Amino acid sequence: MKLFKSLPFRLLVALALGIALGSVANETVITVIGSIRHISGQIVFFAVPLIILGFVAPSISRMGQHASRLLGFSLVLAYLSAIGAGFFSMFTGRAILPHLSIADAAAGARPLPNMIFVLNIPQIMPVMSALALAILVGLAVVWTKSKTFATLLEEFQQIILTIVRKVIIPIMPIFIGATFATLAYQGRITVQLPVFLQVIGIIVVVHVIWIAVLYVLGTVYSKRNPFEVIRHYGPAYLTAFGTMSSAATLPVALHSASSAKNLDKNAVSFGIPLFAHIHMPGSIISIVFLALTVSQVLYGTLPPPEIMLVFVPLLAVFAVAAPGVPGGTLMASLGLITAVLGFDEVGTGLMLAIFALQDSFGTACNITSDGPMMMTLSKYTKKHGLTLEKQEAVFD
Repeated sequence: MKLFKSLPFRLLVALALGIALGSVANETVITVIGSIRHISGQIVFFAVPLIILGFVAPSISRMGQHASRLLGFSLVLAYLSAIGAGFFSMFTGRAILPHLSIADAAAGARPLPNMIFVLNIPQIMPVMSALALAILVGLAVVWTKSKTFATLLEEFQQIILTIVRKVIIPIMPIFIGATFATLAYQGRITVQLPVFLQVIGIIVVVHVIWIAVLYVLGTVYSKRNPFEVIRHYGPAYLTAFGTMSSAATLPVALHSASSAKNLDKNAVSFGIPLFAHIHMPGSIISIVFLALTVSQVLYGTLPPPEIMLVFVPLLAVFAVAAPGVPGGTLMASLGLITAVLGFDEVGTGLMLAIFALQDSFGTACNITSDGPMMMTLSKYTKKHGLTLEKQEAVFD
């Protein structure tokens, strides 16, 4: 079945096997596992600047080449929704997490033995340097209207996407399994697992609340009946939940939105493929809430507000350029998690695994929240008499 081949399923299997192995491993075995975690983590983190360059720069170039008033309005909508979702998740997390029974995971943890093999693979540049370079190169291609470099960026994006699919994704289950084996060996998992299960439930509730907020705002602006849109989105939600892929859900989402009588059909053909790749509020809510949780669990404190004020707006930018793979938004934001939040390999591995547990809900939220975007876009096109062209999907 396709489910058993999906990345989230493989990560969950690796998580379970890692916990089982780490619970019974002796010191000799855990030294080998620790080395495996280190090497796989080095490969993953080495690819982070490449992912940033490979997706942010072409995305800026592509948007500039096809710039229009309508596209600009759509980008602003998606970005505002992303920032709003991120800050809503941050405020919710800071209000709820201090009241959960989160014990200090480091207290009483068994120390890890030294690794038998260490292989450091430095990144070609710091993460923030990669982001700055990607933005400047993307803008420069737009300003100079360089077709040659625009084509090169598109080809570079395909190269990096191939690396992600053929190297990084296959390594992920190994990295996650080894990470959880070491956590289980130290005795951290049994203490904090109930907390993460509670957090996943809270994240799902936050998803639903944010979808409701977007529909209210869309209704206020468009003066259209939201229930005419909502009642058609059931199949799209279920498909997104089952596939954990916005790209795979795209045909169903198009059918659902087209069935709503109060949405402009041209706006739907333009907006649904576009928003499926740039509008990820569910993923952003999950990443922000999980970042707060992991920071509290592993490091004993929540990230300072001033750090989150930097993290959330940058995360919204990264979401626009996320790879078209399950968990792509989190993979694109690994650089922010390490550079801005200061997470180490254990914290990053924990983020990846727990994110996989709720990825179905995050994807379903991403798709369903496009409904109010279509209400707003339909009103905007009618109000300003704009001509629409179909926007092709970036990732198939």
